[in-house]
Amino acid sequence: MALFEEAKIWISTCYGELGKSEKEKTLRLQEIRDEIAATGSYTITKEEIEHGARVAWRNSNRCIGRLFWPSLHVMDAREAITENEVIKALFHHIRYATNNGKIRPTLTIFHSRVKIYNHQLIRYAGYREEDRIVGDPDSLSFTSLCTSLGWQGKKTDYDLLPLVFSIDDQAPRWVEIPKEIVLEVPITHPEQKDWESLSLRWYAVPIIADMQLEIGGIIFPTAPFNGWYMETEIGARNLADQNRYNKLPAIAELMGLATSHDATLWKDRALVELNVAVLHSYKKQGVMIVDHHTAAKQFMLFEQQEKDHSREVTGEWSWLIPPVSPATTAIFHQDFDNTWKSPNFIRRKADELPR
Repeated sequence: MALFEEAKIWISTCYGELGKSEKEKTLRLQEIRDEIAATGSYTITKEEIEHGARVAWRNSNRCIGRLFWPSLHVMDAREAITENEVIKALFHHIRYATNNGKIRPTLTIFHSRVKIYNHQLIRYAGYREEDRIVGDPDSLSFTSLCTSLGWQGKKTDYDLLPLVFSIDDQAPRWVEIPKEIVLEVPITHPEQKDWESLSLRWYAVPIIADMQLEIGGIIFPTAPFNGWYMETEIGARNLADQNRYNKLPAIAELMGLATSHDATLWKDRALVELNVAVLHSYKKQGVMIVDHHTAAKQFMLFEQQEKDHSREVTGEWSWLIPPVSPATTAIFHQDFDNTWKSPNFIRRKADELPR
């Protein structure tokens, strides 16, 4: 589709939803047409970016938390083109989004000259030792990149990775994230004894950094964004997956479960208690989190709101259902159209962003 046609579709949607007049829309489209004719592209206004980023969240087929799309805070950092300016904007995003645990959905948009190499702004390193992996196995490649650039971790299970970015064609550089701006949550259990011996922890805010933002045919390659965690992301995936932290065997041993046969359902019992612990710990520390049952109900409310506005809800079923007890949610029993709609987020190719 020609760029002007993509812009025309977006401006019609954007200006309609923002309550602008037909005259304003016509004038804006003429501006865009003239700019495309002169330069081959066009400049999206701050207002169009803000609404476009929110609609991109609304259109995200894999996200169960879309009810809150209107609350997205959009930071315009397109003028940050020096190293210090980029670092300042990234640190500001982390502070602002964290908000002492009262997490604010936030997106920061950078100039296309800026490239961020992290999968998430906050993540733990992974190290391959002779007979085991220390830390997060999903971070092995990115940790290797960081060490090749001169960064050295302490080789614990929860080393915070640095931010890695480049400007234009310059070599990537790294910068440590100040510990005081990263909120972490020690995972304890409200009933199980000796849970502290597991030394589990996770960070408060998942800030995705490897997805591009598309609005009206214009691609913004660097636009880190966050919501807040659903507990299963931590308790059923990050800490539980065999190819991640794989903590279920240790939890089962702590609970005294028989693990000789899968039929004892020890994995299921340990998994549920791990999710109980995650919810308990985040709430105890005052950090926003949602359980998967509440999230599913919120998604149903989102569907109703979209229906009230005559908008079809698209979705990817395998991502919308939670990884714990999915059949107990209404989402499990629904079918979804997985059509990709613009504006939206596009994940970068794996070979572009080492992890």
